[in-house]
Amino acid sequence: MKMINKIQNWGDHHHPKWLDFFRIALGAVLIWKGIAFTLNFHAITRLMMEVGFGTAISISLIAHVVIGLHLIGGLFIAVGSLTRLFCLLNLPVLLGAVFLVNLQPSIFAPYAELWLSVAVLLGLICFLIEGDGVISVEYDGEPTPLQN
Repeated sequence: MKMINKIQNWGDHHHPKWLDFFRIALGAVLIWKGIAFTLNFHAITRLMMEVGFGTAISISLIAHVVIGLHLIGGLFIAVGSLTRLFCLLNLPVLLGAVFLVNLQPSIFAPYAELWLSVAVLLGLICFLIEGDGVISVEYDGEPTPLQN
């Protein structure tokens, strides 16, 4: 537990202001993908069937959880509220997207989204460590060394 507190404290005190714009963009990408999954629900369920996630009920449940985490998590990450929590909750989804869905023989096909998934995964890991930042609803006004 001490290690988690050390990482959180380090992230809170070494967070440049420009990094917040990447956090906002990360949240917007998650919201965009959540909307895209909602509009193409049949495609996400077909993709999960191809990967072999299980029965129709479990695939539907997983698809709804993914969409909810992307929409709600993206909103919270973009506004800077509970950023670390929603980054942590979205990590398994993106790990599944990178290693189970996008690492198929068609990763070099047109419109393959492996690179976007990897970028979002790296962003989630970054903001899991860095936290909210200055441009967020949870900013308490305490100045940090790198906020210029």
